[in-house]
This record gives sequence, C-alpha cells and structure tokens, in this order.
Amino acid sequence: MKSGIFTRIFQRSWVLGLLGLLVVLALNGCNPSQFKTTAAQVPQLVVGTITDPKTFNYALIQESPNIAGFIYEGLAVQNGITEKIEPALAESWEISEDKLRYVFTLREGLKWSDGEPLTVDDVVFSFNDVYMNKRIPTNNQDGLLIGESKAFPKVRKLDNRRVEFTLPELFSPFLRTVGAGLGILPEHALRQAVETNRSDGQPEFLSTWGTDTDPKKIVVNGPYTIESYSPSERLIFRRNPYYWRKDAQGHPQPYIEKIVWQIVESPETLLIQFRSGGLDLQEIGPASFQLLKREEKRGNFTIQNGGPDSGTNFICFNLNKGRRNGKPLVDPIKSRWFNNVAFRQAIAYGIDRQAMINNTLRGLGEPQNSPISVQSPYYLSPKEGLKTYDYNPEKAKQLLLGAGFKYDNKGQLLDADGNRVRFTMDASSGGRPTITPKIKQDLGKLGIRVDLRYLDFGTLVEKRSNTLDWESYYGAITGGIEPASGYNVWSVDGSFHVFNQKPQKGKTPIEGWEYADWEKKIDDLYVQGVKEFDEAKRKAIYAETQRLAQEYLPFIHLFNTLGLVAVRNTVQGVKYAPVYSSPDSYIWNIYEVKVADK
Repeated sequence: MKSGIFTRIFQRSWVLGLLGLLVVLALNGCNPSQFKTTAAQVPQLVVGTITDPKTFNYALIQESPNIAGFIYEGLAVQNGITEKIEPALAESWEISEDKLRYVFTLREGLKWSDGEPLTVDDVVFSFNDVYMNKRIPTNNQDGLLIGESKAFPKVRKLDNRRVEFTLPELFSPFLRTVGAGLGILPEHALRQAVETNRSDGQPEFLSTWGTDTDPKKIVVNGPYTIESYSPSERLIFRRNPYYWRKDAQGHPQPYIEKIVWQIVESPETLLIQFRSGGLDLQEIGPASFQLLKREEKRGNFTIQNGGPDSGTNFICFNLNKGRRNGKPLVDPIKSRWFNNVAFRQAIAYGIDRQAMINNTLRGLGEPQNSPISVQSPYYLSPKEGLKTYDYNPEKAKQLLLGAGFKYDNKGQLLDADGNRVRFTMDASSGGRPTITPKIKQDLGKLGIRVDLRYLDFGTLVEKRSNTLDWESYYGAITGGIEPASGYNVWSVDGSFHVFNQKPQKGKTPIEGWEYADWEKKIDDLYVQGVKEFDEAKRKAIYAETQRLAQEYLPFIHLFNTLGLVAVRNTVQGVKYAPVYSSPDSYIWNIYEVKVADK
C-alpha cells in the first residue's frame, strides 16, 4: 500500500437521480462492450477508471488510483482481509533479538517479466540506489527516514538469496511500511538511468519510463505486464508468464490472461458502461448504489460492501507563512485568517457533514473525525475522547466573533481590519465533485464567500507540491492500518506536509518558512510511535496525535463513504478490501481472481 499519496481523484461516483435518463439514452445509443470482441477468446477482466496513468515508473507514481498493484510486488504483502503481513518475493524473514536487523530470504527462481533473474542485487539497488537516493525525490523516501536521526537503514547483500536491513533505531512498523510497502525494481533495466544525468543535471531516471515509453520495455515483477496504452482510451495488462505464484494444485497464477483498464471522462460514464455490460467490476458510490441495487439480478452482478473507506476526505488551508523572491505564498491578510485556530474550528463547526451523508451519500457513509483510518487498531474514536465538530453554525459564529471577526449590515463576515472574508477553494475537476458546492453554501451562511476553482489533477498536484500558490482545497489522502505510513504527512519536513509544505529538494527556496509547536509535537509523537513495540503504548501515542490534529485542524475531515464495488457474477474471487487504496481495494488478490465463460 502506498501511503501519503497525493490527493486522489474522488472517483466513487455520486450520480444524482437525473442520471437515470442519461443511462437509458446511452444504452440505446452506444455499445461500451465493443472491446469484448469475439476475437478475445482469452479470459479477460474489463474495469474502468477516469484517470490516465501519469508515469510507468513505479518509484515516481504519485496519483491514485494507479497501476502499481498490477505490475510490481515487494518482499512481503499485506493481506487485504486479515491485514497480516505475508511472504511475497521473500519466502521468509528473520528479526534479530534487538529488533534492529531484518534478514529476508528470496524465493528461488524469481524472474523479471523479460526473463532475467530477479536477485538480491535488485533489492539492494531498489533501496540504496533509488528509494534512498536523495537525488530522486520519491514519496517513499520519508518512510525510510527512521526515528529521530532520520537516517536510512543500511541494506546489504549477505548471499545470493539473503538481504539484510540494519536499522539505525527501533522501527516497529518496518515489515508493514517497508517490507510490504515498496516494490522491487529491476537493476539491469534502470541502473543506467539512475547513474546518467540529463542536460539539466538531474538523473535521467526522473524522465525514464514515462507514459510515452513503449510498454513492452517496462520490466516488472508483478502479476501483469503492460501490453499497450492508448491515452484517454484504455490500458491493457497481460499476464506475466514469469510471475512466481502458483496455487495449491501447482497451477500458475494469475488466472486471468488480460485486464483492460478502460479510461473514460467521468464517473457517470463509468456507471453507464457498467450497466450496459461493458465493465466487469466497478467501484461505486452511494447514489449509484441505490440505482444498481435494484438491478443486481437482471444485470447478473453482486454489490460487495467492504465497510467504511480507509481514506480521508477533507478541506485544508495553506498555513505556509513563507515567501518566494520576497513575495508571500499566501496573501498576508488571508494567511492571518487561516493560521487562526479559532477560524479553522469555526469552519469545522460551520460545515453540515451529516447533511452531506444523508443527501449526497444517501446515508451510506459516516462522519470522519480522525486522520487515522477507522480500521486501524490505533484509531481513537469519539467515544474514547476524540474531539468532534458536529454542525453548529451558532458556535461557529461565536468563535469568529471571539477571534476579532465581525459582521456588516449585509451579514458578510469581515476581519478586524474590515476585510471581507473570501477565499478560493481548489478541487479536482476529474470527478466533478458534488461536495464543494455544499461547503460553499454552508460557509456562505457564516457570511464567508468561497470561490470554487476546479483544476485538472496534474495542476492540483503542481500547486500542492511545487508552486504552493493556493489558499484552500478539497481533497483526500489514502489511508491504511499503520499510522507510520502517513509520516510524510505529519513530519514538518515531509513531502506531503501539504498544509505547511517545506520546499522540496531542487525547488525554489522559501524565505521565512516556519512551523507551529503543535506541528512539531505531532512529528515527535510519530517518531516516538515507531520506536514502541508495546501495542498499548503505541495506541496511546497515536491517540495523542489524533487529539492534537483535531484540536488544531490542519485538515478539516468530512466523512467516510462505504467502500462499495459491483462485480459481475462471472467474476470469482474478488475480496474487496477498502483498507487498501483504490484500485488495490479490489486487486490486492488479483492473482487468484477468475473469470467464468461469458
């Protein structure tokens, strides 16, 4: 599972009742099954997405959903149902008594998709030359900077099948975040790109295996290879003949020969194509659930409910007080609002999350109050004392007035200097969000003017990570079992500390960047948490991080949708697990999924 991943496109489709007419027209006017031709006699699975891949380079993937789970595998893997860590490329591992040394033993006979041997040298290369290479900025690097020293582990080859990781400090989630969290990369295909510089002095690796690369040149170790890619149309995966897994009877896995990742322009189109038979499996949202539930028998499919989604949906303000070339990243007037804790708390009280759940989610969701996933054993519930912000516009107004804001005779909110409280909220245009208008409406009742700005995903990422010229945004982050997987969100130096982003290596410097005491306190607690092996003590540490996050509200969390997926009855073996980030929610066990004759 990839953690702290950049804001995922809100893919789960919230399709309103009007869509029914649209579907009828589409069913009569097009045939989304066109790719299930009679020529395709091999077992295949057709699924849909509204996003093109941004790169084929596993180490550089930032978006979600993404193709990583189809094509790469790590030393270990997390079982989506039991949540236990299980062997993958490594058949076993040993942990030293002092818990600072992990030795993994690779399976015999592992091969890359081009037939070359997969060896311990590939493991050492992946970590020493890519993931821990400070010239290659990947989201994975933060998770490898261990403890207070923020030092990398030492990785070395012991023999032809054993690789040793020596940790600088105790790091209790090592197996989950590193062993099962990072795919192994092919040294023979990528070393030259790592060691060669481009004309701008940066490693050639940073532009290697882009989506314009011939897919047949992408060397992988997962259950599937990339066969072809047609931008904005489809990406086709083909079974990797060298994949290591076999079933109990000795039959090679995966069973499905081909997977078609159908790329369409909107969630509405995905729903249309599923209903017309063009897709075999589709993650769905609450509104489409009501529509599809009535059609299960006629459409020959079943809806699986995986429980609350593990991700976090939120709005966020830019708390960065820094300057570039003497110019503030955020208008100083607005920066004073955003950095006022009472202002953020008032915003939280002013948003009617339950109305969103009742109306937009049709009741198929739950309020979200914590940055840690509900499924995690470290989650702190409201019943255990976590602060919540139930809808209370009067309390919101009291907080604002107490913080020096005031109202004019038109009911517009002004700051103490008479400035109208108005800001821009960014959101991804890919999923045509329906939540942001509701946020705008709710905050309008507090006298606040919100200007909505919908941006394509690439622009949104660029603003979050590089230019940093944004005021607020609505987004989401994938979740999971292990809080430490999100350390790059909570470390003050983290690559996804988005609400107060430090300039990343190689980017234009920021003058006057600073962090608050509570930010550093959360950072320190995360460092403390990974040293602790006593589960009760770990829970207490992460409970305090959640209390601080809810008190100071760098993220104003909204709700969790239920994880729902519609699966054709011809598809067998899908074990939907929304604790994984999409699309791993349904592909974590793709190797054992089967498709019956149609």
